[in-house]
Amino acid sequence: MTFAIGVDIGGTKIAAGLVSEAGEIIEAASEPTPDDATKIPRIVADLVDRLTGDEKPVGVGIGAAGFVGEDRATVRFAPNIAWAEEPLAEHVRAFVDLPIVVENDANAAAWGEFRFGAGEDTDDLLLITLGTGIGGGIVHRGRLFRGGFGVAAEIGHMRVVPDGILCGCGQHGCYEQYGSGSALVRAARERVANDDPAAGAIARLADGDPGRITGPALTQLAREGDPLAVDLLMDLGRWVGEGAAVLATILDPSVIAIGGGVAAAGELLLTSVVEAFESHLPARAHRPEAALRLAALGNSAGIIGAADLARVDPV
Repeated sequence: MTFAIGVDIGGTKIAAGLVSEAGEIIEAASEPTPDDATKIPRIVADLVDRLTGDEKPVGVGIGAAGFVGEDRATVRFAPNIAWAEEPLAEHVRAFVDLPIVVENDANAAAWGEFRFGAGEDTDDLLLITLGTGIGGGIVHRGRLFRGGFGVAAEIGHMRVVPDGILCGCGQHGCYEQYGSGSALVRAARERVANDDPAAGAIARLADGDPGRITGPALTQLAREGDPLAVDLLMDLGRWVGEGAAVLATILDPSVIAIGGGVAAAGELLLTSVVEAFESHLPARAHRPEAALRLAALGNSAGIIGAADLARVDPV
């Protein structure tokens, strides 16, 4: 059996795992993401060294949020880490004598779901990840689709509302401004700020500090049956479903998997996603229809996918 190491570099944590060819994480380790981005390659190398042990990995796959170049070695831009044209593979290779593959984190997660999760029974998968923003990954005919310059599937910045809410990318009306965890939290905070009588339970979460209103807390309230939390989550699901219908019109995937932290809401979210998707899919009666599913691998998808890409799709 061969092993590879997958690394998921996030804004707050760098997580890594030794992954078998069956997609099983044999051992895991993590470290906080440092404020100084120049320290990240050394931390990645230390995690690789910690996980290697007696096993000789065939390579290291690194998932990073941001634009990854077609060379699969350079991070062109990262929204939460001070990187611009960062030669990440080169910098990690200075400490690690193994092949290095760098991939967008959502692409890596999509590959993980395709190989070992929600897309195991298809060769065409669209993964929509719902977290602070919206990410995406596309597998087409059994291959990861990266586009002409390596930055395909940035679906969170698909424009869904002309002249809508300003996005961090500089454009207005992006998908992630309406269908992400940040959008959910913003809507809840607005209802509390406006003294909405229905927002009593959410206001108690805030206790005078809007920063205490978080996506996981709202999801828990919805699970407990709070009417406003349920409504807000369903509104979010409708945005996600409408966007998924647009993407299905362009990509025609056989499976659309919904992942990311917000997807922890499960069927509470998926029900409204499916309803909106079915309502907005053009010519629905005359076309095969994608199956909408919750992603299966949770927060491990990026690690598993990155490791597998290092094994089966090296640079």
